[in-house]
Amino acid sequence: MRDDDRRQDPPVNNGLIISGGTHHVANQAVGPGARAFSGPVSFQLQDPGRTAELLTRVELLLQTHRAELTDLAATTRELRRLREELDEPEPQPGVLQRALTRLNSFVQPVTPLVVAVGELTRSVGELLPPGR
Repeated sequence: MRDDDRRQDPPVNNGLIISGGTHHVANQAVGPGARAFSGPVSFQLQDPGRTAELLTRVELLLQTHRAELTDLAATTRELRRLREELDEPEPQPGVLQRALTRLNSFVQPVTPLVVAVGELTRSVGELLPPGR
């Protein structure tokens, strides 16, 4: 056996290396089989109807991507809590923020859900009176 036959290929870095500076990254996928998705993001002034539409969109995406979620039950439960708080006559900003933060962490592996929850977070924030 020749020495050349025992040689191994150099290791492959499937990660991302950043050395200082500021880096702004939109959708990014790294590694074998990685995928990044992008969709339209709306920045217009939101209203309660738009928030309800976004809640429905997140619910539909949960069903579409259920197999990709780590904990579908917890994600669904958090979305239900958010909807219930939004239905209150005076939603509590702290409750809304905690629900949105948890919801965002639950959907992290699924880019379309991350985008939709981001839009929902902006929409909910615009519904609250200033200073709340």
